[in-house]
Amino acid sequence: MLRGWVKDKRAALHGSTHSLNSAAELQELEAALKAVTHIMNDDLETAEAKLSEGNSSFHKLGKGVVAFLRAALGFEPEIIREASEILADAESTASSDLRRAQKDPQAFHSSIYAPGSEYSLCLSQSHLMAAVVGILNENLMEGIRGFYKLRKAYINLDAILEAERKYVQSKDSTSSFTTQKNSFDSLGTNGSMQSVNQMPEGFGGQISEIIETNHAPTFPDIQDNNAKKAATWDAANEIDSEDDDFDEFADAEETLEQPPIPTDYTGHVDVAGATEGLANTSIASPKTPSHREPSAPFSPVSPTKSTYLLLEQDPESDIFSNPLDAFIHSGANLCFGLLLVLLSMIPPAFSKLLFIIGFKGDKPRGIRMLWQATKFYNINGAMAGLILLGYYNGLVGFCDILPDSNVSVNDSAAENIEGYPSQRLEGLLHEMRRRYPQSRLWLLEEARMIASKKRLDAAIDLLSGVDRSPLKQIEALSMFEKSLNAMYSHRYDLCSQSFRNCCDLNNWSHALYYYIAGSAHVELYRRAKASNDTSSAAEQASCATELLYKVRENAGKKKFMARQLPFDIFVVRKLNKWEARAKEWNISFIDAIGISPFEEMVYFWNGHKRMDDSQLQVSLAALAWSEDPTLNLHSHHEGLDEHAILAVLRAAIFRAQGNHEAARELLKKEVISHDKALFKNNFKDDWTCPTAHYEIGANLWMERDGSERDRERVKEAEEWVQKAGSWEKYELDARIGLKITTGMETLKGWKKENGI
Repeated sequence: MLRGWVKDKRAALHGSTHSLNSAAELQELEAALKAVTHIMNDDLETAEAKLSEGNSSFHKLGKGVVAFLRAALGFEPEIIREASEILADAESTASSDLRRAQKDPQAFHSSIYAPGSEYSLCLSQSHLMAAVVGILNENLMEGIRGFYKLRKAYINLDAILEAERKYVQSKDSTSSFTTQKNSFDSLGTNGSMQSVNQMPEGFGGQISEIIETNHAPTFPDIQDNNAKKAATWDAANEIDSEDDDFDEFADAEETLEQPPIPTDYTGHVDVAGATEGLANTSIASPKTPSHREPSAPFSPVSPTKSTYLLLEQDPESDIFSNPLDAFIHSGANLCFGLLLVLLSMIPPAFSKLLFIIGFKGDKPRGIRMLWQATKFYNINGAMAGLILLGYYNGLVGFCDILPDSNVSVNDSAAENIEGYPSQRLEGLLHEMRRRYPQSRLWLLEEARMIASKKRLDAAIDLLSGVDRSPLKQIEALSMFEKSLNAMYSHRYDLCSQSFRNCCDLNNWSHALYYYIAGSAHVELYRRAKASNDTSSAAEQASCATELLYKVRENAGKKKFMARQLPFDIFVVRKLNKWEARAKEWNISFIDAIGISPFEEMVYFWNGHKRMDDSQLQVSLAALAWSEDPTLNLHSHHEGLDEHAILAVLRAAIFRAQGNHEAARELLKKEVISHDKALFKNNFKDDWTCPTAHYEIGANLWMERDGSERDRERVKEAEEWVQKAGSWEKYELDARIGLKITTGMETLKGWKKENGI
């Protein structure tokens, strides 16, 4: 009891102590939402200044978002610590307001949610951001705290969504919700999406009318149930009543019962026709989108009746006439959707972390929830759009064994969330650029989308534009993306310079940056030597050696949960391996480098997926150098270890070219046929053997042709991928594990759909 009293007193120091009322809440929410619109236009300073004018939970959550973005985009230790403090303040204020809202009769009473749900959402969002910041912290204990905060957020968000489900079930099955308009039907001829009565950023509620009444709207069928719904929070908020000390760490409960995944989800961005190509539209200009119509109109989609009907409603629906309801719904879909997707993609190497959280992911449901959140023209919708674009252009682009796009519907249709729904994503990107024309984040996503279409030069040109973001963190992300595209397109000088520029823009992994930059000059050295240009060869050898020797002095400076970054460990081992070979063979360091380290990095970033055939041929030529005794005078020294690397890299290119049988046979002959113990110790690359198993599975998946043999192919593919997933610990296992996790989910899903 004393502990609870002390905590309440401490919380009061952080939060406001006045009695809550619905009119004040709406005004505070309106002011905070207006301030955070600056965030998505890369103007964090203005957003921070506006948010500092208020002291509500909404304002403090907004300040937490600003601090979180700075920390997550830049990885600077000082900024991470500052973000932790700001988010702790936001948590404390939201927790205090939540307790008071549950007891204060003047507080906002929703027709859908339990009293205080708006503050429970603020608390959950603060927990999520604090969890990520804790994981980014180099302290192991802070990282563990972060995973427990994920658990807290999961419990609170699940309670909010349970309230939605019960609200839908309470309605007569023959009744339907009134929908004034589809969220994109209001585009009209001038592209405007905001009515004069809407809150800033289109919450769809008429805030001025609600404030004038000085009380929340009444809902006769709900008022009697408020006490029951408030009880929903008892268990969920119990966990928030304790300090964040480790005495709160207890075994997680069994997985909570989840509502069923809707079968007829109606999503957000539906493009009636495909756009020709983003680079050929005015979307590339950050100054024009707000003054033009979208190139492809959004098709209205009528909601259907289901037990999850609420999930399908647009902001203009009558059920969201109160902006607080819209805020809760969009925020809950954003946060819970993100959690479900992230938890479903945890690699096997980190599977034990699920025991800390105590829950499992659900990728299809999570993605649907994120699409639902994008309907709302607020910070929640913007963040959901950014996450979806990052998921499809980043994570999906990194993996190989992916679900087929739903060919039974148009690519832009809401039901199509599997694979890579390009038209729908283009529509989403158009809309986000229209809403936030000054942000470079959307330009970055556009470049990723262009690169996924194997137009690497166009992507580089877009990222090389004269417009710059005022945020150093976004510039760092853009430079890193440009560096990767230069690597995939074999523009060695540009790749080297761009990665070195990354060292000036952030402090994340300078060892990796210098390693790839040095590897680019290794390729230039080999080319110069092959053409008998001794002067250039000497220059490139000197540059490569200088950059590669910077790797060791920069490795280990950044840590993840008190451990060295996996790539830092990898590149240092490579240096040790080459130095040992140089000494053993009595040759120079540059000549002791084995199979192209540059092409090895291309593989680890799945660059072959973004290459056209001409670039794939360049990669094959770079690998062939190692086997040519007229070019590589020391090729006869290479053993099983290097031959396995060569086989995996070459097979990956064969797979990208569609030569699946050749890829499988090469892997079986050069890698699988050998004892895995031969790939261990003495600076050897132990990642090739489990990766070869995965690659065979990926080839089998891609060989499907719609025939009866597909069942056998998928079964065999699953066996190979399962072997890779159950492999003992090896180098970069988390990176390969992400592909394995996604692959296993895809294969199991295909078998279920086909009755296997």
